[in-house]
Amino acid sequence: MIADPQLLVFAGALIFARLGAILMLLPGFGEGSIPPRIRLSFALLFALALGPMLASQLPAIPEQPMHIAGLIITEALIGLMIGAVSRMFLMSASVAGQVIGQQSGLAMAQFFDPSAGQQGALMATFLNITFILLLMVTNTHHLLLQAAQNSYMLFPIGEPPLISDAAQWALGAFVDAFMIGVQMASPLIVFGLVFYFGLGILSRLMPQAQIFFIAMPSNIMAGLFITSIALGAMATLWLGRVEQFAVEFN
Repeated sequence: MIADPQLLVFAGALIFARLGAILMLLPGFGEGSIPPRIRLSFALLFALALGPMLASQLPAIPEQPMHIAGLIITEALIGLMIGAVSRMFLMSASVAGQVIGQQSGLAMAQFFDPSAGQQGALMATFLNITFILLLMVTNTHHLLLQAAQNSYMLFPIGEPPLISDAAQWALGAFVDAFMIGVQMASPLIVFGLVFYFGLGILSRLMPQAQIFFIAMPSNIMAGLFITSIALGAMATLWLGRVEQFAVEFN
């Protein structure tokens, strides 16, 4: 236990700066639909719960106030970096939803996306909400919270990460998130190529056929059918990559 009130405030500020920044962007916890007071309260309780376990890793209180501010800013930047990288994997659902919408003829169907806080494609909104639900139901969010705790082993307090390594790590996560989005939408990409190729042949063989009235209903029904079949594989792929991200901190 920390008996010195000054040391207690210093420790609480350092721990809360990183954990609060992580939880502000962490999938499932940093959603815009969650009231800020609830997110702030949860971050504070989480910091209080981890405080006794992290007390031995805290540095001594610097004599200069600017050094204290520098430590707090560094911890906040580390937390924002970790939270932003984890948020990239949720954006892969938006990438997949946009591609699925384009291939199934539902790209113009817009709906409010609570995870993005703005209007988005209908399929992207559906995948975002579905993946957040699966994140909570499968208890994968426990792994993300554990990753936030283990981040102190990977990024010790008071030691700023190397900019080159952090940039390379974030870039790799961005590439992985985009690849996952394309992989999840790959069944619809193949379907779209075959479907529109067939329509092109049909329009050449039967110029008088009303291609638009034939294509749109068939495209939407087939796209929804293929999406419903592939949804389980999409969710498994996404959850596996999120688990891999959490395990990287062990």
